[in-house]
Amino acid sequence: MIKKIFSSNPLIMLIFSAVVLTAPIWLDPIGANYPDLLQKFAIFGIFAIGYNILFGLTGYLSFGHATFLGVGSYTAVWAFKLLSMNIVPAIILAIIVSGVFALIIGFLSLRRSGIYFSILTLAFAQMAYSLAYSVLTPITNGETGLQLSLKDPRVLDSMAGIIPQEGLPSTNLFGYLMKSYEGYFGFYFAAVILIIAFYVSLKIFRSPYGLKLRAIKSNQTRMKYTGFNTRPYLLSAFVISGMYAGLAGALLASIDPLAGAERMQWTASGEVVLMTILGGAGTLIGPLLGTTIIKYLENIFSALNPSELHNMFDFMPEPLQNFMVTIVSPFVGEGWHLTLGAMFMIIVIFLPGGVMQGLSHLSSFMKRLFGSKKDTTPDSVNDAAPTTSKGGH
Repeated sequence: MIKKIFSSNPLIMLIFSAVVLTAPIWLDPIGANYPDLLQKFAIFGIFAIGYNILFGLTGYLSFGHATFLGVGSYTAVWAFKLLSMNIVPAIILAIIVSGVFALIIGFLSLRRSGIYFSILTLAFAQMAYSLAYSVLTPITNGETGLQLSLKDPRVLDSMAGIIPQEGLPSTNLFGYLMKSYEGYFGFYFAAVILIIAFYVSLKIFRSPYGLKLRAIKSNQTRMKYTGFNTRPYLLSAFVISGMYAGLAGALLASIDPLAGAERMQWTASGEVVLMTILGGAGTLIGPLLGTTIIKYLENIFSALNPSELHNMFDFMPEPLQNFMVTIVSPFVGEGWHLTLGAMFMIIVIFLPGGVMQGLSHLSSFMKRLFGSKKDTTPDSVNDAAPTTSKGGH
């Protein structure tokens, strides 16, 4: 029954949409239902889904995808400055410009594979960061970052007679404000984009095109020996992945119309790699789980302090309470990276396929426990098993 559900695209989309759109309800018990964090879950989920199309399907490990995140943000802010505060033109332009950059960088980087490809993408990312930070300051405004100004022309808004009364205007979708503190509208817009992005990813994963990408990951050399030209497929996957990153960058700028070079740093590229591997590269849901885990740790664990820990353990005797606070303190607050590092080590050592592999093992255990002879493991969990990559990674 479960396998039948997860083999049906409409049912998967129905379940996924319901889970995403009800996130403010089921995330409430763990304190993660405020709009700003929910928007980050959705936006970085889009980033991770796009990255998974490249790394998860082809095995090509890019260390430079933050370049396209930054390009999308800069393009969106320029669209706000020159055209309109409506986010639709900004998102469209960000996807197009990011796709062009991905085409150029991918065309050059995909001349190599394996670690050489990874180093090339890292080099391009650092070049882009340096250009944005110091060289192209007339376009990027350097270390200060690109911001809105009262003097911005915004020609489309002016033609439509939309003139801000006082102060800087806000980003909007046909009048509905995108700011998180204005309510949940910004989250629901990002959630709808996430659902669309997931649907496109699902169609790619379960298409002949996706099957060819998996074959490249499995053994690219053998495919070349049969006369199959793998490069157009790799380049198209790289461009699609870059466009996803540009979309995520535009959504970040839609929430806060500021674009800075820090979004193009290698650490931002490393973060999406962690998200994908932690959740399960090559699976449909894995990158989203990894995104949720990392962003939850970053925003919730990093905010915990000793006084809050004392409140958490106040049901214990005072000596034991002090002991628990002493043990836990290094892993929360400013030390939340220790928690992330420990979790990542455990996943890599014991579950190379990520959280999704753990769910697969749990499913197998439950099947043996209850003596079921039928295969009840969903396709999205079966996909978590790591495959040998000889072509790209």
